[in-house]
Amino acid sequence: MEGNNSYEASWADQWDYSNPDPVPAGANTSAKNNSTTAKYKQKVGEGLGKTKAVASTGVKKVKEGTSSGLRWIKDKYHKTTQKH
Repeated sequence: MEGNNSYEASWADQWDYSNPDPVPAGANTSAKNNSTTAKYKQKVGEGLGKTKAVASTGVKKVKEGTSSGLRWIKDKYHKTTQKH
C-alpha cells in the first residue's frame, strides 16, 4: 500500500478519532437508489418466474424420460428371463 490511492486512508487519518469519515459525494440519492432497486427487483422477479416455469418443464421431461428408461430396462430384463 505504498501508492497514493484516493480510496486509501493515510496513516494519520486512520488514527485521527476527532474527525469522523466524510459523507460520500452521492449520499443524498436514496430516492433514486430506491426506484432503481425497485426496478431491479421487478426484473429479477419476472426472471425467477420464467426460470421456475422452465425448471418445472425440465423436471417433467426428466421424470418422463426416467420412467420410459426404467420401463425399457424392465422389458429387456423380462425378455431375458423368459427364455427357456
